[in-house]
Amino acid sequence: MKIRTLLVSASFFVLALGSAWAAGMSNVDWPYYGGSEGFDRYSPLDAINPADVKGLKILWIRPALDASLTRKFPDLTAGSYFRSTPIEIGGVLYAPDGVGLVEAFNAKTGKTLWVQHPFTPTLADAAGGSPRGVAYWREGGSGPCQTRLFAIHGVYLYALDARTGKYCRNFGERGRVYLRFKNGMYFNSGGPLVVGNVVVLGGTGGGFRCGDEGDQMTCTPEAARAFDAISGKQLWEFSPMPKKGDPARASWGAGSADLGGAMGAYGTLSADAKLGYVYIPFTSQDPPAWGGWRPGDNLYGNALVCLNARTGKVIWYHQLEHHDLWNYDLNSPPVLGDITVNGQRIPAVMQTGKMPLLFTFNRVTGKPVWPIIERPVPQSTVPGEHTAPTQPFPTRPAPLATIGFSLNDLIDFTPQLHREALEIVKHYTYGPVYTPPTLYVPGGNRGTLAIPPTDGGCNWNCGSFDPETDTYYTIAVNVVSDYAVQKPTRPGATMKWVMRENDDTVWNVPGPHGLPLIKPPYGVLEAIDMNTGNFLWRVPNGDGPEGMRDNPALKGLHLPPLGNTGRAALLVTKSLIFAGESSYAVIQAPENNGYGNKFRVYDKRDGRVLATLTLPGGTTSAPISYSIDGKQYVIVSVSAPGKSPEWVALGL
Repeated sequence: MKIRTLLVSASFFVLALGSAWAAGMSNVDWPYYGGSEGFDRYSPLDAINPADVKGLKILWIRPALDASLTRKFPDLTAGSYFRSTPIEIGGVLYAPDGVGLVEAFNAKTGKTLWVQHPFTPTLADAAGGSPRGVAYWREGGSGPCQTRLFAIHGVYLYALDARTGKYCRNFGERGRVYLRFKNGMYFNSGGPLVVGNVVVLGGTGGGFRCGDEGDQMTCTPEAARAFDAISGKQLWEFSPMPKKGDPARASWGAGSADLGGAMGAYGTLSADAKLGYVYIPFTSQDPPAWGGWRPGDNLYGNALVCLNARTGKVIWYHQLEHHDLWNYDLNSPPVLGDITVNGQRIPAVMQTGKMPLLFTFNRVTGKPVWPIIERPVPQSTVPGEHTAPTQPFPTRPAPLATIGFSLNDLIDFTPQLHREALEIVKHYTYGPVYTPPTLYVPGGNRGTLAIPPTDGGCNWNCGSFDPETDTYYTIAVNVVSDYAVQKPTRPGATMKWVMRENDDTVWNVPGPHGLPLIKPPYGVLEAIDMNTGNFLWRVPNGDGPEGMRDNPALKGLHLPPLGNTGRAALLVTKSLIFAGESSYAVIQAPENNGYGNKFRVYDKRDGRVLATLTLPGGTTSAPISYSIDGKQYVIVSVSAPGKSPEWVALGL
């Protein structure tokens, strides 16, 4: 059996496949929260396989906050959105806990080894949110801080001794680096990425949109930054708002480059350590729905940018959506893997986002693997808007989920439900993908129906890659949302129009009797052969939105699995796919009743369900897998209403 062996150098991990079982080795690590720096979410382990997976069970459960913290700070609580994805190295799990402090625990038993104490012994310094992961770095030797963990807590980047959890006082200001932007805020839901001796971070200025009240002057340009892993000194900064002298600045008309901002890479980054390149997916321009004040394509918004990790120099970039009006962030991880197309081996990077189109590039040169075509798209009727005349579409593979809205998408379980759905859509504008937002008219037009929704057909959870079969796996969802603009209500607002958000339909337009407006599947698990760009199979992920089958309007119908709309992330192993149903906590909006606490294991060859477990809550992060002494473990974070989040360990 081929497994991934961790090779430690003076500055970074190199992951390689070897016949470790044959050599008597049975310890396989998970050294980055994406599996590898290429974010493949893949483990070649096969101790849990189709023949024995029905024996999978819960081995232990660990709370999101260690008792030593809750005893010291009785008022300290973990947020319900528990993003934490552990890493595992040498039998130790390292993870941000429910408030973002790092905890180390025994990877076999879940027993605490150490807990990061807040920088100052105060509740304010202990509190925070959970990012997705931490990064590990090794210099060599066995002295203090020669193995380090880098973690984001609040507005600081911390360096900790991986053996003890103590602060590396020679890093930054006594163990931490201040990360706030010029507006005094910072937010990062992802985590640090180590490339050689460089720590690379994305992030945004507070995790909220600028211009919501109709004032674009509140926008602040974001930046990706890099720091020396030993000293904490900042090495470079790259802003997605082009600086003066950058030809991309011409894509911001009417002087908007001096007013605009946002576009931060708040999610996950990936890297090719051998090349020394980091791949950063920047997000959309703010505010959404109205962009008349910023004519042009608005680079580097919604662009995948490849940078030299040591210098920050741009190697190549591609904008995957022009002049965003839909909040279609490029927020899925860039997935790295080698594929063979027309007999040529290609080092690839695969990128999707809220718009569920998968773009594939040569990660060295940036050249598209398959042609990308600029196609005409519908134009705005909102006065003063400057819609992009075309948008880029990859010729392979086909869309991962539904894009655009038509009457053929409406729910049709019964003729009556279909008729009622037709009545609902009479109040909206709709059309092909990228149909722009429209004016909200009281008693008239309610806006534009759009698939994907504002939270996307894909998101942070999308994307995994099997390097042994060159197959891309993901989950994508089909939901309808409403995009409308209206005049701002704040006195003195400088924006002409703002997005209408005091209406729950901006997240999900309900259909008849509280059912979905469109027909299933609402969530799909799919496999794509990346050597050809062809789908291998697609299956629903889950039975359907929670409570849907109990709806009286569906009484007597024998419906197949319909798929769930939750953001479920995948773990792919040599023969299996592990996936949860996502938690309500991932998107805290009124209509979020579509998630459950089932955890399924699929046959990776055809998508058949081989085992189903019930967890204490819905999943809020991607599962990981590792082995110790020949035993394979699977770990995932869960959360449920009214209950503290937890890590759950599974095994045979």
